Amino acid sequence: MTNPAPRSRRHLSEILGRVAIAGALVGPALLIATLSSRVASASTKSGVISAVGAENEYANVLSQVGGKYVSVSSVLNNPNTDPHTYEASPSVAQAVSQAQLIVQNGVGYDAFMNNIEAASPNPKRKVIVVQDVLGLKDNTPNPHLWYDPKTMPEVASVMAKDLAALEPSHRAYFQTKLAAFITSLQPLTTAIASFKTKYSGTRVAVTEPVADYLLVAMGVKILTPFVFQADVMNGVDPSPENITLEKSFFTKHEAQVFCYNQQVVDSLTVSVRQSAESNHVPVVGVYETMPTPGYDYQTWMLAEVSAIQRAVVQHTSTKKL
Repeated sequence: MTNPAPRSRRHLSEILGRVAIAGALVGPALLIATLSSRVASASTKSGVISAVGAENEYANVLSQVGGKYVSVSSVLNNPNTDPHTYEASPSVAQAVSQAQLIVQNGVGYDAFMNNIEAASPNPKRKVIVVQDVLGLKDNTPNPHLWYDPKTMPEVASVMAKDLAALEPSHRAYFQTKLAAFITSLQPLTTAIASFKTKYSGTRVAVTEPVADYLLVAMGVKILTPFVFQADVMNGVDPSPENITLEKSFFTKHEAQVFCYNQQVVDSLTVSVRQSAESNHVPVVGVYETMPTPGYDYQTWMLAEVSAIQRAVVQHTSTKKL
């Protein structure tokens, strides 16, 4: 069974599919991306590869690996709004149609990209689907693959390979940039290992599985049942019993930290957060898309680890990075 698109991502897929096919703006004029004109012109610049990342964290890594020989834009890239409720302009479809390389997440998270790509077929276009790189099934329950520390090194290697296939004369350059990126992940790797050594077993409650892969890598025990997380992620009302259970982690002082999706808040998640706060449980806001400006992928993930560690050690909340 195919993994359902989380929350209103199914709505987003339909919107973008219609935009790609009809070329007309659907709904209010709300852009899901600031797709720069450089994408449109990149293909005319000798040796510069035009590329699109469905999510800005993948676009960021692609820009690090491609360096001066790639011009990258992203689709989902605004940390101040709900990524599930964006609506698109035709410029998104235009940028995708002109891209020589596309990176997308897969597992139902950004299925809208498939519709846009199908509307502008290009046999020479390279498409990296992170789900396929990792060998994951369609029904993988948690689509937030970029939070897994193992994901980006593997994806970056494929990026370097595909960039070199598009511009063979720059192969050595891409390999050098890839090596630099892998090296730059060491502080994050060290921070995760250090936390696991010192604070393994830390009990954490969450609203949805945004940062679950990272939390598991840190040795954290996630108290919240996945059924509750999936309901919130998919826009389904959790059962009253599971809501009561979630809040009991705070009233009974079982949870040491509360992590919530900082980009997707509603009356339920606000109520759960208030329960944590009223019971003096530090809260940490985690993000689906990379906060900008000021972060790249590495520093973003490191900031999330640091915020969780401050919550455990100093009992300090970090609602926003």
